[in-house]
Amino acid sequence: MERMRAAGIDGGAVEFREVCWSCRRPKALCLCPSEPPMPTRTRVVLLMHPMEWKHEKCTTGRLTCLNLRNSEIIPGLRFGDDPRYRALVDDPANFPVLLYPGKDAFDLSSGGFPAAELGDRRLVVFLIDSTWACAKAILRESPCLRALPCVKFTPTVPSRYVIKRQPDPLCLSTIEATHELLLALENAGLDAYPDKERLLRSFFAMRDYQLERIADDRNPRRKKKWDRPS
Repeated sequence: MERMRAAGIDGGAVEFREVCWSCRRPKALCLCPSEPPMPTRTRVVLLMHPMEWKHEKCTTGRLTCLNLRNSEIIPGLRFGDDPRYRALVDDPANFPVLLYPGKDAFDLSSGGFPAAELGDRRLVVFLIDSTWACAKAILRESPCLRALPCVKFTPTVPSRYVIKRQPDPLCLSTIEATHELLLALENAGLDAYPDKERLLRSFFAMRDYQLERIADDRNPRRKKKWDRPS
C-alpha cells in the first residue's frame, strides 16, 4: 500500500488515504482478489495500448492479470522490436497465437484449433488490451502480430460491461474475453479452468462499483458538500 494525498478544492485540510499499488484503488475499495492467482497452462499476455497503460485506476486488463498467475502485461504500440514480446515469440518451447477474430482464425469453440501442432509446447495467447479503434492501430503499427496464427471463440453471453458502449453486443471487455478464452480452451482439452466464476467475480465487483459511482454523480442529493452551490 502507498499513501495518497488529497485536498478539497476549497483549500481545506489535507487528507491522506492508503491506496493499493496493485489495483490502484483506495484501500477501502481494493479490488485485488483475496485468493492466490489462479494457475493455467496457457500463458496469457496482454498487449496494452499506452492509453490503457496510463490509466490511474484499475482496468479490466490489470484486473485480469491480478487473477491469473501465468499472465503478464506488455505495454506499447509497436511490438516488433519489443524485447519481451520477441522473447516469448522466438522461444521454441512456446506456441504463440493472437486472439483476434477473422475468417482465417481457428475457432476454439468448435474444436478448430490444430492441437497436434501444439505438441509439448506452451500455448501463449496474446490479447490486445485497448478500445477496438486502438486495436486496429496496434495491428497497423505491429505487422508482426498479423503474422501470428489467430484464434477466436464464440461468446457464450453478450458483454455485461454496460458502462462502455461496444460496437457489437458480442464485443467483450478484456477480462470477459479472457474468461471466454479459458472456457473455450478447457472445452477443447487444451487447458483447465477450475474456478469458472473467478474472473467474473472480480469483473462484477469492479463494474458494480463503477455503476454506484455513476449513480452517485447523477444524484444531486448525494453530491459532496463542496460540489453544492453556496
